[in-house]
Amino acid sequence: MRRTIATDRAPGAIGPYSQGVTAAGTLLFTAGQIAIDPGSGELVDGDIRVQTRQVLRNLSAVVEAAGGSLAGVVKTTVFLKDMNDFAAMNEVYAEFFGEDPPARSAVEVARLPKDVLIEVECIALVD
Repeated sequence: MRRTIATDRAPGAIGPYSQGVTAAGTLLFTAGQIAIDPGSGELVDGDIRVQTRQVLRNLSAVVEAAGGSLAGVVKTTVFLKDMNDFAAMNEVYAEFFGEDPPARSAVEVARLPKDVLIEVECIALVD
């Protein structure tokens, strides 16, 4: 069971995410995904939008392999090389998690594997 939590006792969501999500059942905790093309094994060439799109495709593939879908994601953590990329990342993120989005944290970090611009991990309900 997945239930979105919203309360006026905390700051409202200002993007495509929920304040919180409760879950019961089988949970998948993914490793962080970066912008590697699974076909070539190489990093995709492009800006934060291109990298975010590849990262979320990769994340989706892991969740699907475990028997779930992005609709079952209850929490994501987004690691950004530069918080100035937040708005552009958020636009692409909304394409994948537009309606009833998961809870989310987004932080800027000093460095990511292979010097990518973004890494995302999630917790999801799976069968």
